[in-house]
Amino acid sequence: MVVTHPFHPLCGERLEVLYVRRFPSGRVYVCDGGRGRNVALDEGATDRGAEPAGRPLTFEVLCELAAVVAALGGGGKDW
Repeated sequence: MVVTHPFHPLCGERLEVLYVRRFPSGRVYVCDGGRGRNVALDEGATDRGAEPAGRPLTFEVLCELAAVVAALGGGGKDW
């Protein structure tokens, strides 16, 4: 498996999966990190996670989201 998280120190490295742990929040892969160490990686930090978003989260995207929420009636100050 390849580490894809851009800020992970092993980003771009291919690691051997030793075993997989399943949690309600998702999968965690325990891999051979080299030098006798194991590393646990959330599925989202690997090439086995979901595809990256089609576009980055920008101010404009947040404005569009706020407009949709307001149109659905969730834009009130009841919370």
